[in-house]
Amino acid sequence: MNHPLTAAAMARGTAFLGSETAILCGAMSWVSERNLVSAISNAGGFGVIACGAMTPELLDAEIAATKALATKPFGVNLITMHPQLMELIAVCAKHQVGHVVLAGGLPPKGSIEAIKEMGAKVVCFAPALTLAKKFIRSGVDALVIEGMEAGGHIGPVATSVLAQEILPEVAHEVPVFVAGGIGRGSAIAAYLEMGAAGVQLGTRFVCAHESIAHPAFKKAFLRGNARDAVASVQVDPRLPVIPVRALKNKGTEEFTAKQREVAALLDAGGIDMAEAQLQIEHFWAGALRRAVIDGDVENGSLMAGQSVGMVTREESAAEIIAALMDETEAALAR
Repeated sequence: MNHPLTAAAMARGTAFLGSETAILCGAMSWVSERNLVSAISNAGGFGVIACGAMTPELLDAEIAATKALATKPFGVNLITMHPQLMELIAVCAKHQVGHVVLAGGLPPKGSIEAIKEMGAKVVCFAPALTLAKKFIRSGVDALVIEGMEAGGHIGPVATSVLAQEILPEVAHEVPVFVAGGIGRGSAIAAYLEMGAAGVQLGTRFVCAHESIAHPAFKKAFLRGNARDAVASVQVDPRLPVIPVRALKNKGTEEFTAKQREVAALLDAGGIDMAEAQLQIEHFWAGALRRAVIDGDVENGSLMAGQSVGMVTREESAAEIIAALMDETEAALAR
């Protein structure tokens, strides 16, 4: 189907990404790998590999495998606090990756320059207007603004508020992609009309046929609704817990209990702060993999955005993108 209004509204985003539509797939650890990434890119969207905690060797293999499956461009998402960030950037350079998305805090000194030096475009997450402006000054090529409705690690502000604050101020300078809680084309149309160059969706793609997520993980998404996707609670301000939005389950409760247990040990002088933080990290580290790969939906982490209620069936990546484009076109035509 032809989408002239959407194509015009997304023109800046598609030119930047080199894709047919300005629909990015959020980088979801264990989910955004070769199969889903290539399927989304081949269907006209823009897939992004979630590097997460991968070693440079693993990322090298993942990019090579994705290249073998993808006929269209895709990107790589790197976590700024990864201890081997510079080596991971070198792996992206080796494969001539065209777009690198930096997530998880301020990029360390030299990282943006290293990515630009290899000829790639740099995309950063801006959770506030001041940061958006700072990133633009430091040479970032595009921004993603992600609201707290998103799945996984989240900030405190809603997508609609961020879009109103940030788009009028910076959208004329760099392409801005809006993310968090988007499940239908009507929302995409609204953000495009506000000045966004495109959008990013994660949750909507988890139940794609091409997603390797365990059938039990997908079933939890198909059953879940918006109010089931809750943000994790920080029990003690001393423990560095970035809130994570996930479907409520036993794992969510166990995480809260684990924080209490660690805080009590701290109070009793049984452990020091470094050990306390390490215990929290270890507890959570494998939780997502347990759910996505092993299908342990009781004790694992079911990271999901509030748009989960709009995920009602398994379908192909191409069908999801086609539906979103049809809905966006209909909304823009109204």
